[in-house]
Amino acid sequence: MTQTQAESPESEALGYDVVVLGAGPVGENVADRTRAAGLSTAIVESELVGGECSYWACMPSKALLRPVLARADARRLPGLSASVQGPLDADAVLARRNEYTSQWKDDGQVQWLESVGVDLHRGVGRLTGPREVTVTAPDGTRRVLTARHAVAVCTGSRALLPGLPGLDEVAPWTSREATSAQAVPGRLIVVGGGVVATEMATAWQGLGSRITLLVRGKGLLARMEPFAGELVAEALTEAGADIRTGTSATSVTRENGVVVVVTDTGERIEADEILFATGRAPRTDDIGLETVGLEPGSWLTVNDSLQVTGQDWLYAVGDVNKRALLTHQGKYQARIAGAAIAARAAGEPVADRAWGAHAATADHDAVPQVVFTDPEAAAVGLSLAEAEEAGHRVRAVDVDLASVAGAGLYGEGYTGRARMVVDLESETLRGVTFVGPGVGELLHSATVAVAAQVPVARLWHAVPSYPTISEVWLRLLEAYRDA
Repeated sequence: MTQTQAESPESEALGYDVVVLGAGPVGENVADRTRAAGLSTAIVESELVGGECSYWACMPSKALLRPVLARADARRLPGLSASVQGPLDADAVLARRNEYTSQWKDDGQVQWLESVGVDLHRGVGRLTGPREVTVTAPDGTRRVLTARHAVAVCTGSRALLPGLPGLDEVAPWTSREATSAQAVPGRLIVVGGGVVATEMATAWQGLGSRITLLVRGKGLLARMEPFAGELVAEALTEAGADIRTGTSATSVTRENGVVVVVTDTGERIEADEILFATGRAPRTDDIGLETVGLEPGSWLTVNDSLQVTGQDWLYAVGDVNKRALLTHQGKYQARIAGAAIAARAAGEPVADRAWGAHAATADHDAVPQVVFTDPEAAAVGLSLAEAEEAGHRVRAVDVDLASVAGAGLYGEGYTGRARMVVDLESETLRGVTFVGPGVGELLHSATVAVAAQVPVARLWHAVPSYPTISEVWLRLLEAYRDA
């Protein structure tokens, strides 16, 4: 069936093996896997095919950050630093960001769906009973899609705004506005201390904004090892940001175009724009969950094959299940879910034990994440505190990344740190964290070690090339041996 046929107002009820709600990266991957297994598949999207990551998150944010980080790296190199002391060409950076979002057009993504044989239905999709989705198209017409085997909810999450009076009148930024803005604000207040807050503070400060960060907690990046947030905060402060920890906004107004924030300490702060990076909520409030006995607006609880609890035909994949709100982790879940749907449809055994082909085990034990600040922060698995809280008997060893020859070659004054959390019973790694310029590309080696549960004794035989920053692996092993 072509897209035109699927969208025709005259279309009758249509039957598929699988119906996917949401055509972001997660939904696309579920559909790709089920279609590849020979199952007829439809996907429903109310916005742009490609979803949050393609247009308002991963791609535009990293396009904004890359020139900022490249300039920071260049400034660490004698012979080059003097040439890059001036401001960035903000218009050129924003134009390149626009290219990476395809100018917020999804033609290419639609063509890909067509190429793999997945039918696209544009409109708002809602469950209207078990294995049934009703799509309301932009022109108001409706059609019913039935699923013989599975419906997969892949609708993602949205920014969560605080309940401050009059906030709507202020027109605050969320992550969407922060990644799609077409001009650099002179002054930007960022409320929050997590990944979105620190990355957008880094990006817009690098493009010329004066940044004030209001952080309710004690520091930045609270879900990572403490030193990660400390090193990022030091660098942001050195670059000119004003970071105020233990501080909350009690009121926000816009007066003559100027944003005015009053904090819980009574301070008054003015800016041109304000970004709230204060959490996420599931996009499940208007998808008909009540028709199948589930609570609208709730996160959906799933097992390791991504089946929703109590519903053997319903899957929740990606952000909506709150297991790991990361695009790459959602795509991993999608591959698992797609394979599990296909196996169940064929009546084949489902390998849903830990690390099986149909079990998203990495969600528990090996989630990787890179924060693209300067310095970068990269981590996989459990932090020391998380490992201890989980009852594991562990030891953490730390290494100054500047002690590695490759770090010094990377740039003058290199500052960074690495930590390895070792399970003392199994002698395998529970978690690894790197903080420093360029460390994001180190993370996959750590992810392999954690996910594969490689024994420390075997890691001694994984020889790092000299002189690379990866030599930190040898330094970590030596620190563990000598502790």
